[in-house]
Parts: sequence; structure tokens; C-alpha cells
Amino acid sequence: MALLLQLRTVSGLRGKADRIAKAAFRGLSFYTRVLENCEDEARFDETFRWPVASNIDGNEILEIQVFNYSKVFTNRLIGTFRMVLQKVVEEGQVEVTDTLIDDNNSAIQTSISIEIRYQALDGTVGAWNDKEFLETPSMHSEGDGRYPLETDSLLSSHRQGSDVSPGKSKQQSAERSFRRAGKGVFSAMKLGKTRPPKDDHRKQDEPAVLEAEDLDRKAMRQGGRLEPDTISLASVTAVTTNVSNKRSKPDIKMEPSAGRPMDYQVSITIIEARQLVGLNMDPVVCVEVGDEKKYTSMKESTNCPYYNEYFVFDFHVPPDVMFDKIIKLSVIHSKNLLRSGTLVGSFKMDVGTVYTQPEHQFYHKWAILSDPEDLTAGLKGYLKCDIAVVGKGDNIKTPHKANETEEDDIEGNLLLPDGVPPERQWARFYIKIYRAEGLPRMNTSIMANVKKAFIGENKDLVDPYVQVVFAGQKGKTSIQKSSYEPLWNEQIVFTEMFPPLCKRIKIQIRDSDKVNDVAIGTHFIDLRKISNEGDKGFLPTFGPAWVNMYGSTRNYTLMDEHQELNEGLGEGVSFRARLLMSLAVEILDTSNPEINSSTEVQVEQATSIADNCTGKMEEFFLFGAFLEATMIDRKIGDKPINFEVTIGNYGNQIDGMAKPILRRKKEGGDGDEEESELLQNSSEDEGDEDGELVSVSSTQPVKPLVTDRNYFHLPYFEKKPCIYIKSWWQDQRRRLYNANIMDKIADKLEEGLNDVQEMIKTEKPHPERRLRGVLEELSSGCLRFVMLADKDQHHSSRTRLDRERLKSCMRELENMGQQATTLRSQVKKNTVKDKLKLVQNFLQKLRFLADEPQHTIPDIFIWMMSNNKRIAYARVPSKDILYSIVDEEMGKDCAKVKTIFLKLPGKRGFGPAGWTVQAKMEMYLWLGLNKQRKDFLSGLPCGFEEKKTTRGQNLPSFPPISLLYTKKQVFQLRAHMYQARSLFAADSSGLSDPFARVFFISQSQCTEVLNETLCPTWDQLLVFDNVELYGEAHEMRDDPPIIVIEIYDQDTVGKADFMGRTFAKPVVKMSDEHYCPPRFPPQLEYYQIYRGNSTAGDLLAAFELLQIGPGGKSDLPPVDGPTDMDRGPILPVPLGIRPVLSKYRVEILFWGLRDLKRVNLAQVDRPRVDIECAGKGVQSALIQNYKKNPNFSTLVKWFEVDLPENELLHPPLNIRVVDCRAFGRYTLVGSHAVSSLRKFIYRPPDKNAQHWNMTGEIVVNMEPEVPIKKMETMVKLEANSDAVVKVDVSEEEKEKKKKKKKGGGGEEVEEEEPDESMLDWWSKYFASIETMKEQLRQQEAAAAEAEEKEEMEIAEGSKGQAKNKEKSKTPKDDKKKKQQSAPELPEKKNKQKIDELKVFNKELEAEFDNFEDWLHTFNLLRGKIGDNDDNATEEERIVGRFKGSMCVYKVPLPDDITKEAGYDPNFGMFQGIPSNDPINVLVRVYIVRATDLHPADINGKADPYIAIRLGKTDIKDKENYISKQLNPVFGKSFDIEATFPMESMLTVAVYDWDLVGTDDLIGETKIDLENRYYSKHRATCGVSQTYSIHGYNTWRDPMKPSQILSKLCKEGKVDGPHFGPGGRVKVANRVFTGPTEIEDENGQKKQTDEHLALTVLRHWEDIPRAGCKLVPEHVETRPLLNPDKPGIEQGRLEMWVDMFPMDMPAPGPATDISPRKPKKYELRVIVWNTDEVILEDDDYFTGEKSSDIFVRGWLKGQQEDKQDTDVHYHSLTGEGNFNWRYIFPFDYLMAEEKIVISKKESMFSWDETEYKIPARLTLQVWDADHFSADDFLGAIELDLNRFPRGAKTSKQCSLEMVTNEAELPMVSIFKQKRVKGWWPFVARDENDELEVTGKVEAELHLLTAEEAEKSPAGLARNEPDPLEKPNRPDTSFIWFLNPLKSIKYLICTRYKWLIIKIVLALLLLIMIALFLYSMPGYMVKKLLGA
Repeated sequence: MALLLQLRTVSGLRGKADRIAKAAFRGLSFYTRVLENCEDEARFDETFRWPVASNIDGNEILEIQVFNYSKVFTNRLIGTFRMVLQKVVEEGQVEVTDTLIDDNNSAIQTSISIEIRYQALDGTVGAWNDKEFLETPSMHSEGDGRYPLETDSLLSSHRQGSDVSPGKSKQQSAERSFRRAGKGVFSAMKLGKTRPPKDDHRKQDEPAVLEAEDLDRKAMRQGGRLEPDTISLASVTAVTTNVSNKRSKPDIKMEPSAGRPMDYQVSITIIEARQLVGLNMDPVVCVEVGDEKKYTSMKESTNCPYYNEYFVFDFHVPPDVMFDKIIKLSVIHSKNLLRSGTLVGSFKMDVGTVYTQPEHQFYHKWAILSDPEDLTAGLKGYLKCDIAVVGKGDNIKTPHKANETEEDDIEGNLLLPDGVPPERQWARFYIKIYRAEGLPRMNTSIMANVKKAFIGENKDLVDPYVQVVFAGQKGKTSIQKSSYEPLWNEQIVFTEMFPPLCKRIKIQIRDSDKVNDVAIGTHFIDLRKISNEGDKGFLPTFGPAWVNMYGSTRNYTLMDEHQELNEGLGEGVSFRARLLMSLAVEILDTSNPEINSSTEVQVEQATSIADNCTGKMEEFFLFGAFLEATMIDRKIGDKPINFEVTIGNYGNQIDGMAKPILRRKKEGGDGDEEESELLQNSSEDEGDEDGELVSVSSTQPVKPLVTDRNYFHLPYFEKKPCIYIKSWWQDQRRRLYNANIMDKIADKLEEGLNDVQEMIKTEKPHPERRLRGVLEELSSGCLRFVMLADKDQHHSSRTRLDRERLKSCMRELENMGQQATTLRSQVKKNTVKDKLKLVQNFLQKLRFLADEPQHTIPDIFIWMMSNNKRIAYARVPSKDILYSIVDEEMGKDCAKVKTIFLKLPGKRGFGPAGWTVQAKMEMYLWLGLNKQRKDFLSGLPCGFEEKKTTRGQNLPSFPPISLLYTKKQVFQLRAHMYQARSLFAADSSGLSDPFARVFFISQSQCTEVLNETLCPTWDQLLVFDNVELYGEAHEMRDDPPIIVIEIYDQDTVGKADFMGRTFAKPVVKMSDEHYCPPRFPPQLEYYQIYRGNSTAGDLLAAFELLQIGPGGKSDLPPVDGPTDMDRGPILPVPLGIRPVLSKYRVEILFWGLRDLKRVNLAQVDRPRVDIECAGKGVQSALIQNYKKNPNFSTLVKWFEVDLPENELLHPPLNIRVVDCRAFGRYTLVGSHAVSSLRKFIYRPPDKNAQHWNMTGEIVVNMEPEVPIKKMETMVKLEANSDAVVKVDVSEEEKEKKKKKKKGGGGEEVEEEEPDESMLDWWSKYFASIETMKEQLRQQEAAAAEAEEKEEMEIAEGSKGQAKNKEKSKTPKDDKKKKQQSAPELPEKKNKQKIDELKVFNKELEAEFDNFEDWLHTFNLLRGKIGDNDDNATEEERIVGRFKGSMCVYKVPLPDDITKEAGYDPNFGMFQGIPSNDPINVLVRVYIVRATDLHPADINGKADPYIAIRLGKTDIKDKENYISKQLNPVFGKSFDIEATFPMESMLTVAVYDWDLVGTDDLIGETKIDLENRYYSKHRATCGVSQTYSIHGYNTWRDPMKPSQILSKLCKEGKVDGPHFGPGGRVKVANRVFTGPTEIEDENGQKKQTDEHLALTVLRHWEDIPRAGCKLVPEHVETRPLLNPDKPGIEQGRLEMWVDMFPMDMPAPGPATDISPRKPKKYELRVIVWNTDEVILEDDDYFTGEKSSDIFVRGWLKGQQEDKQDTDVHYHSLTGEGNFNWRYIFPFDYLMAEEKIVISKKESMFSWDETEYKIPARLTLQVWDADHFSADDFLGAIELDLNRFPRGAKTSKQCSLEMVTNEAELPMVSIFKQKRVKGWWPFVARDENDELEVTGKVEAELHLLTAEEAEKSPAGLARNEPDPLEKPNRPDTSFIWFLNPLKSIKYLICTRYKWLIIKIVLALLLLIMIALFLYSMPGYMVKKLLGA
């Protein structure tokens, strides 16, 4: 079956140019050769062949594009020719000459002449057929010029021919095209052009016809030339990607990952709160995770409490449960024993949100508190905290924070994920629950039967209700009694902040029961999938749509073992119910007064919805054929077995409903007649009047046959049973179609990325070209999606979510397509890995988008039944087998043969029991509308007859109940099983006895068992004879069935243990093909072995399937094994396939054994090491007494072995340690397999490319790099100095810094110089930490810069590279280290700087490659890998360590190596290694501090102390424990004498001191001192930055730099050092310069070479050959781990270790690093005056507004010592005069800017606890009341390190000083010493706005304790240095002294209006009285007429 195109000529071209044409069909494009300089006519005369697998549809399109070819720029399109293949399909051959059209779809003069031929499958020619598909307009509307049809579209692989999936064809064309040596190709690549690699054209002389042979994947991999040893490392994806048309990929991972409990730790630090709303409160913070609550301590009378308390919550639950837990932080006002306190505000977020953050944490972020009860209330304050969630194996890096100042910017550091707006609003979530159907029976039917018998009542046995859980709140609908189809029409309303920080809504149908309610099914709605936060996004919306729920099987049992599945944990194994629901969100306008401000969950009635709103009911048809059922577990092999397929409840005969499943009105017939689908297993299809068929959903039971002793198979030979089911669902296929298109793009992308990764891993050439191809495919796929999805029919049943999702998917994919195109142009050789990461993000995004939240058709379940019991199942998503006439929309497994492995349901599927395959099925599935049914058999392997049941005449035919294959091919399968590596350890010895079992169809064979190895080399050929396959021969060639290989461990008793499984596809040779390259003989490939979900090694093998032709087996190619071995009946792998071997020598360095544990309770005494590789090996000398000396006496031994030339095929090397016991017995202690020898292979240096130019001198320019500038950071010096280093960065400096990128640290001192004596080790340490943070910050900035630069460099090419080599720049790999290395500083003669050390924020080992530069450590493992909880950690299996190394090289070596001076043949390649005799060493351990310790006591703190173990020495520094600290500063050093090798493992542990009981281990860290000691990096004592002989930076090493340098030169055989005049030194051919003078204590200058020598040491990595980076003076940060909580960090320890050999001169005393003592200060605050204080009281007599003002002040943390001024009574203007002095003594740590307070936490505390808190002064203004409580008026808090300068006058003092701190000049009292000015008091008004409530004039004066003693001052106005009394106007008794004045005031001011009102009222009364009085008289007069 193929389409052939002959492209003859293109004529009517204009101009003169190079022409090229591209022909595309079904996504596979071919290019012609380039015709150079053609003018009018281009004669191509090339033929292209597209192998096609499914018949060509009449409306498919062939496209030809003609380009002007350009070497440099993009090819310019001349015109396009498109042809609909209607005519070709009808006639089979067509010749055409036609004009081309341009971009605008208008014809141009150029014309093209072609001939097309089509050979169809059956030779027939189809006719137009468009009748049935009216609803899906044809995909290609011809005039659609908007999108020139993207040729490399996403067409799924089944449209591709033979072995090519589009992914692979690229590789092949790329391989081909780059064999053409043309400069054009490469220059085009360099410019990052947008031409894909496959646009390049093949050699002119190569025929353009692609033969099917060529298309084979193997050939492509090798690009046509097969070296005997080439190999492709096929990962599983690759194994199964050469699937062509009729098979889909099997899924290799067996175990559902969800549902397994894991360890999690949530750690939360509550730092402080600010701006809490409320007056004078006592706040407590309650931290709640899930159901656990913990509280902080209470802080008194403050709105901004500082806590710094740490809480840890440990959980052991499945991930789903964990991530749905809610973290809730609430601030409570004054909680104590008697009252529960009032809630101020709270904040909540789910654990999943934290886990998805980078590093799984929020660090130093501010949570916004809001009142959950009251919507209208605004912000209630901020809470600063750290939250981290750690799973097993995650390690959390504490981010560097540059300085505290940034964090005071609350708005910039809110505790919200990226993209969430800081102003969150309240919103209502309306979840409407309409109805459910298909519920299972939920209680036993005994009672029901009784009732039915007596009362005749027939009830449904379930009482359902729906429960919705969201953000920690629950809502329930009403209970519908006894209903399988309950109708609710209710809505549940949640009120929550929007966007919510909780990701999932859990919707559960539950069954109400008197005893306990159980879940029927659970569904989670992920809010991220039903909303979009972009600017064109939409609020969460859902439905109305059906949601399918899955869970345990439907048969009701009282104790359901799979009940967890119904709770939503793990993969459901059966359909449970479907629920119709919708969700809408409304953002509330909280300012609206009518709003209901309650936040309780409400349940209300909702209007019901029309039946058709979820889509039109359509009849769907599901067809399945069972082509093979093998590997059936032997436990169930004795009874007949049948298979049942269900979709929803359709097809379910055992426990479906005995009721109508979906009542639907018949299409014909009258309206009342309801049809009930009673599903029976009837094979006589009783048709009713419309010829309807009744479903057949299960196969006939068949008894299995034996395959081998583990597995059975069913005899599905020529007769294959079928099933078919009709079902009715709402037609929402469009949703699934869109998901399928995206899934296919994603699959294609994933496959491509796996290829690229394999290419990188196996070092294949040009992975970047493959990546470009992948990106091109991606962008064309995205455009194709946009085109296809756009034609979505606008039918009524689309929900809002459908419309919005479609819009956003189209936007996203369009965007992704563009990004892919731009990325493509940036992919270069050196950026492949980075870009690969970016593309991985695309993949995740695609998978996320493709997941459709609104369900439609339920998934299909295939159950294997034995004896009517359900045994094992498989679940197939309905979208994967859904049919569409548009290829891309078709499900990936629709109409294909899929290999399905059945697994055990629920928890039984976990662990080894669940990993054994229950059955392997080959199934063909097809699901589509009943009316599209006509080609449901199209994808089956051809050559069958349909077996149908007999029917009456002229009734429509219906599906077959079985297929009878008439065509049968006979094959021989050859499985070449070469070797496996890194297998699973299944025996207690830590090894296995592996054999492999190969399954193909219904046959199986085993390899031999190899004992005690994890890396067996079987080297065995297994031949399967007479393999019968049914179907057409040619299909077999492209589509052979898969082979399953299982690896087992043979046990002497009991059955073999399963160790893993993998799949493979054989290479097929038909009888008429030749057995010759490129396809044969097949190459060995690596196949990844899986055990459950984890990888368990690789298998190296090849498989070929050879057809046995008419001549019988004699025609098959012979098996030529190697002649030199005779293995009896076992056939070795034949010659063409086994690797080509060469002779290698393996040298082993035996150094010693360490930490061997007991074996069978006996100690190891006389161990020996056996090394084995490829059957050869060597034994070490015996260690006579392991306790006395664990090192070997003979250091180097070697053996020769034949290894494959190809390094990727090298077998592993096994290290085994045995203990030699008495009577010649041996016991295995442990073993280690070195799986890759690559890093130990020695390659002799290339003579010609001498890496280092050894001639001529190279001056290493020593100008220091620009020092790092610290941004305004004050470098804190010693506590008792007042000096401060201030730093400004000028503009040019900044420019310079940008150019040099990362400089060192150091700063310019501009003010006073720090006095040398003031500096100590801590000054150095803090300065270094600043530098580290600065460097990290700059690295981030530089990374961005580097990317842009990179793009530039690529264009310039590699010209500049050669030159740079000679300069002192290190080769590439050292550059990174260089950037981090300690900064080089300018020697400024006049300025002093602080010397720095290097702070590593990780272990030293991580920086220096574990110090394995020549001595490697191999962990010896023993014992099974446990299966409980994933796997027993490797740690627990380690029984010791072998130290040594190895070197592998081809023999013989070149002569010059052995002839080198001083070559000792005994040491082979290990020249110059030190002796391994015991050596005495002084070990000096410095412990600086610990951070973030895990709390060990109930109060959430710990009392840590240090314990150190080395050999027999055990130091516990128990008496110096630090009370209640999680960040203790130890500052101690310990000296220990040790003997290597016996005592070489140093353990530093941090314990928690307890008054009673034993002390608990918090965490420990282990350091291997021996590797450090012997390392070439010289880790014994770090090299400091400068050399000085006194002061804080004294040289610590007993050897001076010059002595170290001479020693290094001697050991490395380097010429030098030669010190010359003028400060020069020459080492090898490098010249260094530097200063030559040194000052001693007395300031005398002396000549010295030490500075020069030190300069060389600090650049030792630049020295040719011998150079490597030396360890600088440093502090390393090591994680503390606790064996009880494996893998979870318990804190970090900052420390370093120095080691000094005892036979050298003794080192000086240890550096003093004891913690700085805080310095005593006294702060004197004088409150002079206040002004404009708001007036609170009204005077009784005078009624004036007045206030009785007093001012209160305290230092934060010392509220007990608060001080008040006296009261200024009766201030009428808000002015107060005080002249009052407060005195606050405090202890202050200058370096950390914190006040240190020691106090007992409570009455019961044993000892004082030290707190460090920020230095903040609080001043408050109050109104004094005699009888009631004083009223709080306002406050200001000043941070003594940076507070706004006071205003000169009261007028200039404003609110700005508080709100707008950023722009004001800030001062620090520690610098200014004395500050005076006006500051505002502020408080919040009713609307929560800040307002000024007064102003205070104060003076702050800071003195040290000594100064304070010299000039004492009194409190208040007392002696000494008294303040004068304030001059207060005596207003208090004024009314007493001046009665008239107060009366005047009373009358005039206060009661003026009242008096006027009273007078008016009196006048009115008088008038009315007069009127009433005189009225009768007048009346009488009037009447009588007087």
C-alpha cells in the first residue's frame, strides 16, 4: 500500500536561482535535491514513495511547495500546489500539469507537472462517500488559505507507513543530510536559522526513492552505515515507538502510584505579626494543619508581637490526602486557661499549594489575615512566617535572604503563590447538584426481600446524599431515600476568598446509614483546570456536566476491602455512579450593604435543568476483539475463564442494576413506551422491530492451557472471540477530540524528548538537530490544533467551560507554537540541555491542558472472571479508543491492537504480589457513534472471516461474535539474550540468582540461571520454533506482537521471585527478504527493566522474527556461534550480533575496608575483596586482622579481560567482600556493582593536541577581580567598635562589575577605619556571609545576562576560543568553581579591609566531588531490597565500604608512559600514591552554629548540645547546652587525636538536653576524614585568603605557604617554585606576581615570599598537569539527618575540620571562635513635649474637650520594664509638656542587629532562655482616667537600626513618616548616638485607615555601659543630671478661680443653643396657653353676636 509521486518539472520560473521542492502527505515530507542556477525550468525528475497503512480518504490532500533555495537565509517560497486525492483514489493513476498558487491563494505563472499513483490495500478503488458524516464537515476545505496546510502536522503514527513514525523519519533524514559535506548546511546552522535540519537535502547522486527497507528504524539509527559495534540504547519508549499502524504502545509501569502512604513533614515558623487590628491586645498564634493544632506563646499588650517560634507536624498518609490538608494560621486575642480568646483574623491554604512552590516552601512571607466570620471587614493584620512541606527525599534549601530590610516591605513579600493578586476578594462558590444515576446497591437485600414478601414493597437499596468539601468546610445535600437515580436539584454555597489557596473541591456521593455513612464514589475538581488566571482568563466554572465516579466493585459486601477506592484513593476498578452537577463563582462586592455577610456553608434549592442541556443522547457502539490472552497467573488457571467488558453499567452482568439503566424515549414508537436495557449474555441476538442488536459483553468461558510452570494461556488461536455493547450517552465527543489532539501532540513531544535524552546519554552525534525537529513538530502540531479546534460546531450543549477552555487552549497552543519556533532557532550544541528543560515544561503544560475536567463517556473496564468472581482488571480511558474521521482526533488506541496487562484491584495491586502479571491481553477496541459503525473492523490484522449468528433474511447485519483467521504465517523467533545489569537484589546476601523468561504469543523459554550476581551475562540464544501468527504477511513485518521478558530470582526452595519486566519488539524478516544489512543482523539494545513503578536495571538483547518460507527451516540464516566455546545445549549469541571484543587490562587499587558490620552475628575478622568482570577477576591480599588495621598490604593488582570495543556495552564490574573463616569457609559480607566503567577508563593523551602549551612563559595576570559591592549593607564589625563601613557603588563601578560578572567580596572603607584589634573571627565570618549572599544574587542576575551573550557568541563562531586557552583562564569546567571561589581583593595599602573566608552553603564534599580524585569509596550492600514502603532505603542495606580505585585501558600502553622518570611498574597507573600505613593525626573540629533544628521538646524548642564521635573518642559537650534554641550559636572547637585508617569516620551530632530521661538525638552528620586527608585538593587545612602572622587572621597551618608550595611542586613533578626579584614567582611555565613585605605585631616590615607562594596556591588549578583547586579557608554547611526519619533534613550545622599529621611540627592554638558576648548599652529617651494629641474627655463643668496625657515607652521584648511619664492633666490643645527621661539598659549584638534578653519562660522553667529580638523602641500616648481603664490613643515603633529622622518642628511632622518610610532619610541610633526630633503617633480609625493621633518631641541618646557609668543620669526628672520641671499652664482648677469666665463659657459656648431652644419653646407654650385661655370668651362673643 503506497502513494507514489513523480515530480517531473516546474516551469515558468522567474530569475536565476537555486530551486528546491518539498512534497508532503500525511505529515511526512520529502525534499528534492537542489537544482543550482536554473532559470526558466527546473527538471527534478524525482520519485517519492509514501507507504500508507490505512486507505487513503478521497478528501486527503497532497501538497507540493517550490522554494528558491538559500544557503544562508530561509528558503523563499515561490508557490504551492495542493491536490485533493479524490481522483487518484478512484482511478489509481493521474498525471497533472497545473499552476502554483502563492501565499494569497492567487495563481501565478509558474506551473508544475507531476504523476501520482496509488496502490490500495486490496487493489480496489474507493468511491466518494460523504453521506454519514454530515455533522463533521470535511476537514480540509480547499479554499482555506488562512492556514497553508501544515504538512508536518500531528498526524498520528498510524497514518505513517512501515516503520516510520514522524519522529523517526526526522532522525533518518537528518542523518542522511549531514553526510553531505556542504559548508552551506553548517553555516546555516550556526546562524540559528529557522530551517529544520531535515530541510537539508541528500547527496545529489543519491536516489530520492525511499525504499521500504530504508525506512526501517535500525537503518536510521545508524544512518546507513553499520559498524559492527554500534548500539542504540532503546528506552522503553523507543522500543515501542516503531509501532506503526495497527498496534499501540503498551504501558510498562504496572503499579498505580496514588494511594500509597508516604512520610511528610510540615514545618512552620511563626516569626512576627504586624498591624494587628485592635487596641492593646495580647496576641497568640494558633497553627493548624489538618486536625492538629499548636499554639505560640502569648505576647502582652502589643499590636506587633515578635515570636520566632518553630512548629513541626509529621504525617504518614497518601499524597492525595496530604495535599488536601488545610494549613490554617489564626491570631487569637488573649487566650488563657479560663477563656478561649477572640479571633482577630485567620489565613488558610492547602498543603498542595505549598508543595508546588519552588523548593516546596514559602520563606519569610507575610500572610494576610482576614476575618472569616465577617466579609465586610477588611484586613486584620499581617503574619510573617516560613512554611515548608517536605516529602521523603526532598531536601529544602534555606534561601539566602540578602538583608532584613527587603522583608519589611510587606506588600512585596506576601504569602501567596505567584500570580495571585495581593488584594483577594470574597467570593461565593455555588455548587449545584442536580441528579445522579447508576448507583450501586449499598445494603444487603435480606431485609428488602423480607419486606417485599410481606408488604410487596420493592425498594432501591441505597439512600444517597452528596457531600462537598472545600477549603476545610463541608456541605451536604438532603438524603434521597431508596433511590438508584436520586434527584436533588440543590445548591451548596461556600464563601471563600478568591482566588482560593485550596486547589481541589472534593465531591462525594455517600450512602446514609444508621450505623455509619460510607462513600459510594468520590470525584475531585481541580480549580486550576476549570479556571484561568490570565488577563483573558475566566473564573472557575463547570458544567452542567456529568461526572463519572469510579471505585470498588459494585457487589455489596459488609466489609469492602477496597472501600478506600471509593474515597478517591487509588485507581477505581469499577464504575460507581455518575453525577450531574455544575459550579459557578460570583465575586462579592463587600461594600454592598444588602450582602449576606455570613460565611457558613449554605444549602439551598436550585432550579432543575433541561434534559438535553448536557448534550443530545446518542447511541454509541463499543466493539472489542480478544486476539490473545496469555500469561494468566497459575493460581487461577484451573477453572474456566471469561472476560467481561463494561462501559458505565452497560455490559455489567454480575453487579450492574436489575433496573433500567437509562430510560430513554425510543426514537420511533410512541412516547410512553420506555425501553429497559436488560443486559443478558445472549448470543442469540433477538432483534426487535428495528433490527436492534442486544449487546454481547463477555466471552464464553474457556479452560486455560499450560504455558510453563508460572503461567497459562487461553487457546485463542485462529478463532478470536469478540464482544460488542450498545450504550447511550450524551454526545460530547468534541471534548474528547480536543483532548486527543493535545494528547497526541504531547505523546509525540514526549517521544521526541526521550529520543533526545537517549542521544545525549549515549553520546550520539547531533542531539540538537533532533531537538529542533521535535520543536518543529510541536509548532506545526499546535497550529494544526488551532485549525481543527476552531471548527467546533456550536451546539447548544456546550457549557461555558467548554467555550472558555477552547479559547484558552487555542491561545495557549498558538502561543506554544510560536515559542517552539523561536526556541528552535536557539537550540545550539551547547544549549541543548537547558532548552530540553524548557521543552519539558511545554510537555507538562500540554498534559495539563489535555486533561478534560468535564467527563463524558465513562472509562471501559475489562475484567477477567473466573467462576463468576472478578479476578483482575484493566481500565481503558474512553477517549483513547474513540473514533473520529479526523485522524488527529481519533483516540490513540482506537482501532489498534493494544497490549493490556491485567492487574489486581485496589491495595492488592501494591507490592510484589501486584506486580506479577495477572494476564496479558492483546485486544482490539473501537468506540464510536453507532451510525459511524461501518469501519469498526478496519484496524484488525487482515485475513479473517467474520462469524456472525444466524439471522432472518434482509435484516441488517450486526457485529461478529468471533473472527476466524484463515491466513496464518509461521515464524521462528530468535531471542539473543546477552546480559543484564543493575538488577534488583532479591536475596538476603544482597545478590540474586537471575534468569530471564521470554514470552512470545503462547510460548515461553528461560535462560540459564547465573548464581549470585546482579549483572548476569547470559550470552544465550533462545530459539522459538513454529510461532504461528494470524493475519497478512506484510502486516506482520511492520507490526509484530510484542515480546515480554521477565527476570526472576531462582530460589532453592519455593517459587522464583519476580525481579522486573520489560518489553521488546522483534525485527521481522519475511521469507522473500535477504538477511543482510542494514536491518540484519539486528543490533543489541538496552531495554529498561521495570519493577512496579520503579526502574530495576537494563537488559541488553536483540530479537529477530524470521518467517519460515515454503522451503522450511533450511532457508533460515544459519546460527554461527563463536567457535571457541562449547556450552552444550546452550547456544551462545551468534557472531554478527555479539559485540566485538578487545583486550583490556583492569588495574585495581586496593586501599582498605571500612565500617564492616557483623555478618550472622559474627564480627568480620579476615576479609578479602574479590573483583570480577566479564568472567575474569583478581583477589586482594587477605587482611589478617581487620580490627588492628583494615588496610590491604598489597596496593595494586591487575587482570586482563576481553571487553567490547563499544564502551556502552561494557559489562559491570563486581566487587565482593568475603570473610575468611576457619576451616576454609567463606561468608559473603557485601557486594557492589560498578555499573559503568566509563569514568575509570584511561585514555592516553593525544600527542598532537598538546593541551597545555609547555613552551614560553605565561604571565598569569593577578589583577584582582572587582570586589563585590554590598548594597548599602553595613558591614558589622566587632561589637565594641563604633566603626562602620559604608559602601556606595558609583555608576562606572556598576558597569565594570557587569562586565566582570562575579567578583570577590570586599568593600571600600570610607569612614573611620576599623581598628585591627576590634576585628575577630566573627567579623570575618559575617563579612563572608554577606559576600556569599551577594554572589548568589549576582549569579542569578548573571545567568540571565549570560543567555543573551550566548546567542551573540554563537554567531561569531568559535574563532576566539583558541586564544583564550593560553591566558590564565581555566578550562571550561573549572570556570564554575572559579565564580564561586573566594574573591580576590585589591591590596590597598592605605585602606584596611576585612579578610574573608569562603562560606559553602553545602557540604565540602559536594563542592569537591566527594574528594574522590584518586581514592573512591564503594558502598557494600547486602540484604534484600525491601518492598515495604517503596523500598528499604539504600542506607539500611549498607554493610561497609570498600576504598580503592580502578583503571581500565587497552593493552598495550604507549611506551612513553612506562618510560617516564620514576615510573614504578608495581603501581601501574597509580603512580605517586601515598602509603596506606596507619598514621596519627590531630583532628580539630570547629562548630560554628546550627540553624533550623527540629524541635525536640513539647514547647516547640530544643536545648541543643554537641556530641562528637571519632573512633573510640566520644565527646559530649553536655554541660554547655544552649537553652530553648533552634538556632544555637556554639562557637566551639574540639581537638581529637586519631589514627587513620581505624578511626576515620567523624560523626558530629546535635542532641537535645533533657532534665529527666535520656537526651534525644536531633540529627547527625558524618564526615569521611580519610578521603579528605589524602585528597589532592588538600582538605587538611584550608588555604586562607591572605597570609598574616598575627591578629584575627593568623595563618593556621604549621606549614608556611612556601613550604606547602614546594611540597606540591615536588609531588606533582612540577618545575619550581623559582622566586625572582620584583615580586615574581615562576612555577612550571606560569609566572605569578604579588607583594613581598609583611608587617609583624610591632609594625616592622620584613621581606617574605609567603604572599607570592600563597598567590600560587590560590591559583593552583592553573598549573598545567598537576594543578587542581585547593580547598580554601572555609565554613561548610552540613545537613543534620536522623536515622529514624530517613531523608528528611532535621536542621543544618555550620562547621569546619582541620587535620594536622602528628609527625609534623605541632599547629598553633585553635582559632578562637567563641560566640560574641552581647555588648551592654543604655538607651536614654527624653520625652520633651507632645502636640496635637487627640482629645478624648469632655469636662464636666466646662464641657471642654481635653485629654489627660501621658506617654509610655518600652524596648521590644521588655514589656515588663515599660516606663510611663507623669500625667499632663487637662490639655485642651493636645499639647503636653513632660521633660521626662526613660532609661532602658539592654544587651545588643552588633553583628546580628538584635537585642539579647535572657529570662525564664515561666515559673516552672528550669533555666533562663536567651531570646534575640530586633531592637525596636515603642512609644505610646495614653489618656489617663481615674476610675475607668486608661484609653489608648496612638503609638509609634522605631527600629533603632533604621528609623526616620525626626522632624525639626511639630508642623513638619506628618503621617508620611510612618507610611512612606522608603523615601525618607533613615538614621541608626547606633551610628548617630544622639537624635532629637518630632515623631507622629498613629492609630487606626473606624475604617481601618491610619491616622495621626498626636506628635511627640523626643530625644534618643545611646551610651555604652562604660559611658553610662561615667555620666550617669536619673530616671524621670531625678538626680543626677535632673531635667527641669515642665512649664504647664495650670488649667486643672480654672473654673474654681474664675467663676464668671466659666459661666460665660457655659452659657456662650456649650449650652448656647440649648438655652436658645428652651427660650423659644417657652414663648411658644405661653402663646398656646394664652390662646386656649382667651378662646372661649371670643367664641361666646362671636356666637351671641356681641
